[in-house]
Amino acid sequence: MARAVVDDIDPVEARPALVTGQPGFHGITEAVARPVEWTPPVGWYVSLGVSLCFLGLFGVSIAWLLWEGVGIWGNNQPVAWGWPIVNFVFWVGIGHAGTLISAVLFLFRQKWRTSINRAAEAMTLFAVACALTFPGIHTGRPWLDYWMMPVPNQMAMWPQFRSPLMWDVFAVSIYGLVSLLFWYVGLIPDLATMRDRATTRIRQMAYGLFALGWRGSMRHWLHYERAYLLLAGLATPLVLSVHSVVSFDFAVAQLPGWHTTIFPPYFVAGAIFSGMAMVITLMVVCRVVFKLEHLITPLHFDRMAKLILLTGTIVGYAYGTEFFVSWYSGNPFERFTFLNRALGPYAWAYWIMVSCNVLSPQVFWIKKARTSIPVLFVSSILVNIGMWFERFVIVVTSLHRDFMPSSWGYFVPSFWDVATLLGSFGLFFTLFTLFVRYLPMVAMSELKGVQPEAHAGGLPPEARPERRAPSPAASPALPEPEGSTS
Repeated sequence: MARAVVDDIDPVEARPALVTGQPGFHGITEAVARPVEWTPPVGWYVSLGVSLCFLGLFGVSIAWLLWEGVGIWGNNQPVAWGWPIVNFVFWVGIGHAGTLISAVLFLFRQKWRTSINRAAEAMTLFAVACALTFPGIHTGRPWLDYWMMPVPNQMAMWPQFRSPLMWDVFAVSIYGLVSLLFWYVGLIPDLATMRDRATTRIRQMAYGLFALGWRGSMRHWLHYERAYLLLAGLATPLVLSVHSVVSFDFAVAQLPGWHTTIFPPYFVAGAIFSGMAMVITLMVVCRVVFKLEHLITPLHFDRMAKLILLTGTIVGYAYGTEFFVSWYSGNPFERFTFLNRALGPYAWAYWIMVSCNVLSPQVFWIKKARTSIPVLFVSSILVNIGMWFERFVIVVTSLHRDFMPSSWGYFVPSFWDVATLLGSFGLFFTLFTLFVRYLPMVAMSELKGVQPEAHAGGLPPEARPERRAPSPAASPALPEPEGSTS
């Protein structure tokens, strides 16, 4: 019993240990490097095969779209914005948790982030890659995208920089670039470790190329920590700005249901909410498949569940605020739009959204639920289902019933809508499956830096070398100082 208590308590800070079992520096390296160096299990090949099948479906969907045009989707009048925009906003939201965990929690010196930040950053990059696909294809004519660039041309066309669609281009592109740099800089020490452990010439050259000659000298660590801190400072405002800009796609429109000032904070909270849920979904699977239970512990899931509970409460408050504002404004069109959401033809989608986003996270008020792996896994999936339906409700229910009843319509997704959505998940999981196979999914250098062994005197008592006081007989006699009267 005494040993268990020591394993679970950090001897330096007297808090629950971030890593259980006292693996030491070498043990952490072995645990993180094992999935990269071992022969992949059958399950990895199955996951990659299924992901590639959906990725192929994604490619076929895009090819057919470019051949036939956007008529293959369910977009109609008045619902001219359909699933492509829904999927775009959904994937941008998924990518927010990586920056929050990596940059914001780093600046707040939250040490528990070190076990999950690498995978969360990779998830951010892959989600942004999925999101950027949809603005390129939703017009149906991507070969004319150069019309949107500020390039002089014979048609005298120029981008409308007052349009939030242009703001999206800059916001998401900058977000993806900074996230990529932040992720890569954090990888450099671990790539050097994999280079030094490589058993084949190809692996040694590949890891060595991207390790940029890292040797772990004091100068290297000094420049690394400065660059990491600088990129964290640059990435932190992007957590707030990117999804705020995405929300302007709707908020600046003169359309009931969209024209509201609550959208920026509402979208940011929803993005963190959905992104954190996806991190839980991925980490639950990875810690079991790759035997990382001692590095990704119930403590990490408890902290992430608390963030989901917080942001889910903010999202629920925003849902209620929307109804209050629509009533208090006295605008009959606003009132009708929100009553139509809750009671109209798409009421089923609205109540799925509320059930998944507001009701399901309430289970995390119970401490046992925050550390129960089955509860966490199911709840995280429900949250992401609910967040996809939130974007669906915002887009479709605000458009399908216009100001004139003669223009009302009903949106029904086509097979190609569903295929494109599933295909985007194929792209995401293909990239993530390759990531966990060829790169360290846990930041070894950062995780070692928060271990007790990294601090002077930080080893537990039973691991410290025994110190004995020298006996008087063994101590050499000191010479008497000159001029002494004794």
